[in-house]
Amino acid sequence: MAAEPPSNPVTRFLAVFRYSALAMRIVWDTSAALTLVMAVVTIVNGVLPALITFIGGLFVDAVATAIAAENAAAVVQARADVLFYVLVEAGLVVLMTGAQRANTVSRSILQVLLGNKINVMILEKAMTLELSHFEDAEYYDKLLRARREASSRPLGLVVKTFDLLRDLIALLTIGAWLFQFSPWVVVLLVLTGLPAFVSEANFSGQAFRVMRRRSPERRMQFYLEMVLTREDGVKEVKLLQLGKLFLQRYVNIFRNIYKEDRSLVLRRNFWGYLLGLLSSAALYFAYGWVGFAAIAGAITIGQMTMYIAQFRLGQTAISNSLAAVNGMYEDNLYLSTLTEYLNHEVPEPTGDRDSGPEPDDGVRFENVSFSYPGSVKPALDNVCLHIRPGESLAIVGENGSGKTTLIKLLSRLYTPSAGRIVLEGLELSEWEIEALRRKIGVIFQDFARYQLPVGENIGIGDVEELDNEPQVREAARKGMADVFIHQLPSDYRTQLGTWFKDGKELSGGQWQKIALSRAFMRNKADILILDEPTAAIDARAEAEIFAHFGKLTANRISIIISHRFSTVRMADHIIVLDQGKITEEGSHAELLRADNQYARLFKLQAKGYQ
Repeated sequence: MAAEPPSNPVTRFLAVFRYSALAMRIVWDTSAALTLVMAVVTIVNGVLPALITFIGGLFVDAVATAIAAENAAAVVQARADVLFYVLVEAGLVVLMTGAQRANTVSRSILQVLLGNKINVMILEKAMTLELSHFEDAEYYDKLLRARREASSRPLGLVVKTFDLLRDLIALLTIGAWLFQFSPWVVVLLVLTGLPAFVSEANFSGQAFRVMRRRSPERRMQFYLEMVLTREDGVKEVKLLQLGKLFLQRYVNIFRNIYKEDRSLVLRRNFWGYLLGLLSSAALYFAYGWVGFAAIAGAITIGQMTMYIAQFRLGQTAISNSLAAVNGMYEDNLYLSTLTEYLNHEVPEPTGDRDSGPEPDDGVRFENVSFSYPGSVKPALDNVCLHIRPGESLAIVGENGSGKTTLIKLLSRLYTPSAGRIVLEGLELSEWEIEALRRKIGVIFQDFARYQLPVGENIGIGDVEELDNEPQVREAARKGMADVFIHQLPSDYRTQLGTWFKDGKELSGGQWQKIALSRAFMRNKADILILDEPTAAIDARAEAEIFAHFGKLTANRISIIISHRFSTVRMADHIIVLDQGKITEEGSHAELLRADNQYARLFKLQAKGYQ
């Protein structure tokens, strides 16, 4: 769980440094040189303001001396002093301006580099997650929070740490001069800033709690935006006239968020205003104090000017340092979401084997059960199944019977809740995950429509052969996609989809042939799985495709999930799944003779063609 904001003020203050080491390490790894530049200019910017103010006081005294001079020699010397202080202060201002500019440039470049680094870290972590993580709304919230809120926070935390260091250096320098006037001025300077710190720390904690609570609402807003603006959803939105409904829901979510934000902003600024008046009162009290000291002759006019300026600088440094502390506290809270996401323990694939001891044994499901998180009813219940090499298996069943779940377990997208799955005499958990997935080619019913050129859309079926054009063309021929590909503007180089310039959109059947071609790219796989592969293809094309598929899988395991019995009847072995259990199995002829569920479904479908 991410850290909740601490309520104790001392604990809250110490909490600002909780993730500082992590943030510094990330920023340092991003660019050590730029981090060093920021550190150096921070020290320079901390010392120079007080020094410039001190020189300004000497300048005023030099001017006063020149005005009061009674002889020419004294006037000349005073004017020389005035010129010297002007040049020194100008030089210090030039140096400080250069340091500030160097700091700005360093931060801007680091911001870009760090944003990319954090996003890469998030994406690398995402690649290690299991499918169940993306189907878990709570965990998906963590991913969104990490991407949305934490990508720039490490730099923000480091920048504020440097700012705090700068302001502390400035305060020490300023305090040294103000202490010469009176130690109580230093005490006054510090005490007037504390109430603002307590107030800001409180509101920072409230803001963080609100942010965490809103993740589901933000996700719903994002979803509504996507439905209203993506080409795959806009057709139904227009035809079903859903636009106003979804837009109103989007606006309602915004209004709820806005009310809460407005309340927080108003309260935060109201107290900020009142506590700011306290600081202003302290400043003018110091004005009068220093002014009366000058009238009494205890200090010079130049010293009076310097002390007033130093006190004002001190108040600014106090305000900035408290803002930095509160900002660090808030950054720590937000950064905790990134740490929570990155540190989430994902079960590591335990296997290291790339082959099994019994290559002729094929695949075995031994009393396999699986339940989705939060579900009472199992998706698969005590499934036992043996698929031999060279055998084609068809899986039949109603929607929700567990057909696709079985395939996801075989490809290790899920892990069985009970029982085990064995490939080539070796349990799946003992296989090295990449080696296992190289042996399996799967095209799911909800296959991806990649916004990539045609050749890459097919070639990614086997990434190692992505640039093997002859193999890509052969896969397209087997998937029946080559006919329409040759009619596209740039052949295999045609950009597909509508996200990019000159993109060409395909029909549903054409996309399905692209996906089938992608499966045929995997000619090194020992197991080929097609999950509802021909739902958008006509019967003639389907027959031709499966003729190719039969030749391709002559010495391999092929698994087909389909509702079309013209496809299913071609398989060597057929199983019927019902509510997660295998209720029937055998060849097409054997199942027809049994005259149970399969036979009834077959006759019902056949009747539709009469």
